[in-house]
Amino acid sequence: MNKDRLESVLPDGWPRPSGYSQAWRVPAGHDLVFVSGQIGWDAQEEFVSDEFVEQFEQALANCVAIVSAAGGSAASIVRLTMFCRDKTAYLESLREVGAAYKRVMGRHYPAMSLVQVADLVEDRAQIEIEATAALAPANT
Repeated sequence: MNKDRLESVLPDGWPRPSGYSQAWRVPAGHDLVFVSGQIGWDAQEEFVSDEFVEQFEQALANCVAIVSAAGGSAASIVRLTMFCRDKTAYLESLREVGAAYKRVMGRHYPAMSLVQVADLVEDRAQIEIEATAALAPANT
């Protein structure tokens, strides 16, 4: 264990989860970035599509863009919380969601939660994603 690096945490004997991590250890001294809920619209606040997968990919890309603006990258993200209006739409498109995820995040899997909600503030929004990132101290 390197006390200066971000590390995925998995208790002994637990199976490695597929597509997410159980937890991330963030050493003291890292800058934390808390990204507010991002939806499937672009930088001009225009929806890219009304389809779930396209909105998922855009919302996730928005999270990464904000973390990048703070000096991090997709690999800096330690937590994603996703709020979707239709769990069935998510489950029925898991393969496409997984491909979209890998286009944005690569094979980096933060701790994640998915919650079905009754509605989102923007009527056209299908999903909203919050992120927490941990950026290495500037002197390393």
